[in-house]
Amino acid sequence: MGIIKLQDSFQDKCGIVGIYSFDESVDVSSWIYSGLYTLQHRGQESAGISVFKEGRINTHVGMGLVSDVFDNDLLDILNGNVGIGHVRYSTTGKSELDNGQPFVEHEDNITIAEAHNGDIVNSALLREELISQGYDFRSTTDSEVICHLIIDEFNKCGDAVESIKAACKKLIGSYSFVVVINGILYAVRDPLGMKPLALGGDDEFIVIASETVAFDSLDMEYNRTIEPGEILEIDNGEMNSYYLPKSEHTANCMFEYLYFARPDSIIFDKSVYDVRLNIGKQLAEEYPIDGDVVIAVPDSAIPATLSYSRHSGIPYAEGLIKNRYVGRTFIMPTQKDRDIAVKLKMNTVDAVVKDKRVIVLDDSVVRGTTSRTIIKMLRDAGAKEVHLLIGCPEIISQCYYGIAMATKEELIAVGRTNEEIRDEIGVDSIGYISIEGLVKSIGTPREDLCLGCITGDYPTIIPPELEKED
Repeated sequence: MGIIKLQDSFQDKCGIVGIYSFDESVDVSSWIYSGLYTLQHRGQESAGISVFKEGRINTHVGMGLVSDVFDNDLLDILNGNVGIGHVRYSTTGKSELDNGQPFVEHEDNITIAEAHNGDIVNSALLREELISQGYDFRSTTDSEVICHLIIDEFNKCGDAVESIKAACKKLIGSYSFVVVINGILYAVRDPLGMKPLALGGDDEFIVIASETVAFDSLDMEYNRTIEPGEILEIDNGEMNSYYLPKSEHTANCMFEYLYFARPDSIIFDKSVYDVRLNIGKQLAEEYPIDGDVVIAVPDSAIPATLSYSRHSGIPYAEGLIKNRYVGRTFIMPTQKDRDIAVKLKMNTVDAVVKDKRVIVLDDSVVRGTTSRTIIKMLRDAGAKEVHLLIGCPEIISQCYYGIAMATKEELIAVGRTNEEIRDEIGVDSIGYISIEGLVKSIGTPREDLCLGCITGDYPTIIPPELEKED
């Protein structure tokens, strides 16, 4: 018996928030809470807030949703005008309290809290080196490695910016992180710009967040994206930027557009909603299917489906309704139980699909298990034909940068033709957006995107021991 995920999808590693108040008497914990609440879609396993006041960092971390972890009494005692917050999905390290963030350390010359989004592919080697130097780890995550690296470098030079620079030079992988060092807030993004990180605020606050929707919820303005390789220092109401060595290209994660980010966000200086509309238009051009109705697998595929309908002329309808109150996992020992789990999360509107040629849009297909169940549900509801269109090209390889997906052997597109995938899922036809069509939809040059999971070509070196795990 094992844990079966209800959603045949990805997990992105985390959402982060950092807030500085110009007024030292203002406690930012409630503002961080609101920002994390808006970023809840980026992580539902744990949540944490750290604030700095009078030389100390006050922290609370708990398992579960933001609203479960914090209440007014907790927020009232998290005092300080500068702080950071984190919501987590696990990719490196188990889902347990010790792996919750922010990570906090108090030493003689440094007080630090750090929260990270991404994945460090050489973290195991760095961890061994730090342990050999006497550093103790309470977690199994790569994020704590970053924290100890900064401490180690700070102990050598005593300068926070130089410590961050030296630590980052040792990191291979993806990272956007916020860190408070001795009361000063820093926001850092890797030179390839794999994960999003944005700057916003108003006359009272400076805010850092994974997505711009956090600014919207706080009624603050979006100013700009944190640049790839930028170290933004926020101290005494002033901002200064320092930079890691530049890369020739960026490697923006394309799945941020397809799945992770909320459609009302701006990431990498582009509207997520507009990109998803472009994907629907592109699918309509690549797959002009005769159908009676087009429906979405909710929620991330809805904008693309609306656009497909608009450009194909086929009516859009809600043929699948999502139950938003179902938890993320269940213990499901049999295939029948797993089918029931999907049905608990999603149900068909029979009147929409009965006796119809149905076109279904989804953002991606990983193992194909959820897709098979959904297609069977539509067949059982009386659909005459079912055609599946996917807003992501075939996933053929592992991700090493913060997306917890199946092993290579489990990926349905590995070693199968599209016709074989069609037959296995049980649809009349299946169509994946082309790589060229996806790049066109995003509007970013191909060389500036991370497409490793759909091409097998990665923007960084991958340690041999990780490649063997595929």
